[in-house]
Amino acid sequence: MRIKTGDTVVVIAGKDKGATGKVLRAYPKDNRVIVEGVNVQTKHQKQTRKIQEAQIMHVEGPIDASNVMLYDTKAKKAVKVGYKGTGKEKVRVNRKTGEKID
Repeated sequence: MRIKTGDTVVVIAGKDKGATGKVLRAYPKDNRVIVEGVNVQTKHQKQTRKIQEAQIMHVEGPIDASNVMLYDTKAKKAVKVGYKGTGKEKVRVNRKTGEKID
């Protein structure tokens, strides 16, 4: 999976197409990511004995990693991610410009 936690991404498919946000969590085994402000779901929370009151919460749900692309803040558009490595080091790069992402 080419998307990591903390990356800024743009949604390219689905109901939130065109939205940008930061990746909060990545699940490489399931090929899913949770993006801030995307795929917001309503969760009804029951009251617990001591701590919490009953409430309706809005939480972000996971979306497939194939529906997001890395967002380049300089170019202001989505970019493809490639890898370049010399010896022991493997670095993510912007495929079009060749700039390092990390």
